[in-house]
Amino acid sequence: MTSPKLDLDAIHAQLDGSDATAIVRWASEQFADGLVMTSSFGVQAAVMLHLVTRVVPDIPVIFIDTGYHFPETYQFCQDLTDRLKLNLKVYQSPLSAAWMEVKHGKLWEKGETDEEKAKNLELYDQMRKVEPQRRALRELGAVACMAGNRRGQTEHRAALRHVEIVDGIYQVYPILMWEKPDVHRYLKANDLPYHPLFFKNYASIGDWHSTDPVVAGEHERAGRFKGLKQECGLHLPTTPEEEGSRDASGL
Repeated sequence: MTSPKLDLDAIHAQLDGSDATAIVRWASEQFADGLVMTSSFGVQAAVMLHLVTRVVPDIPVIFIDTGYHFPETYQFCQDLTDRLKLNLKVYQSPLSAAWMEVKHGKLWEKGETDEEKAKNLELYDQMRKVEPQRRALRELGAVACMAGNRRGQTEHRAALRHVEIVDGIYQVYPILMWEKPDVHRYLKANDLPYHPLFFKNYASIGDWHSTDPVVAGEHERAGRFKGLKQECGLHLPTTPEEEGSRDASGL
């Protein structure tokens, strides 16, 4: 499905100040069957899943199974899928976790310097996250994808608008302007659960080997990637260098 050419500046002006439900409704009307959403089934995943499926009940929900999620994440995913009747679409790397470790080792442990460690994490992300998500978007005929990014989460996200375009796919962020108290209020008002590890001081949850609890006062993503980076790669545009890294991975 071909993405329509949209004036992002005009859309920004149109949506500025709109509430999250109105932005979801706009995206549904604009992109119709070309609209999907992604979820990592992290700490506050229930917010976006509930918010979006109230407007678009059968929207495809893409979950990238890296093979390294916490057991609690898989259970949380299943519980929310059953409760919200999600149209869940699970995608994985064609290279199994065990096979990847044979070919490349435990990439999250490799590297002598921070630069080497970061490079190995980027290779890991390309294989286990980015390639499966690109394939999901392609196979599902996605024109636009909704995600729960918020400006307060990372430096990259702080500069986002409600609608951006990344690698030819429109990205829609309905709760971009929400702060943590807004998230908590929505969960409470709709009797929605947190990820179980939230109660063990995990503020942002990814793979078990690259996620740690945080202490009081730390940024919510301080426990991700041992402080080497903030983003997992799924919300960043591709660079030629990243394309080369993926080709070199054997995929």
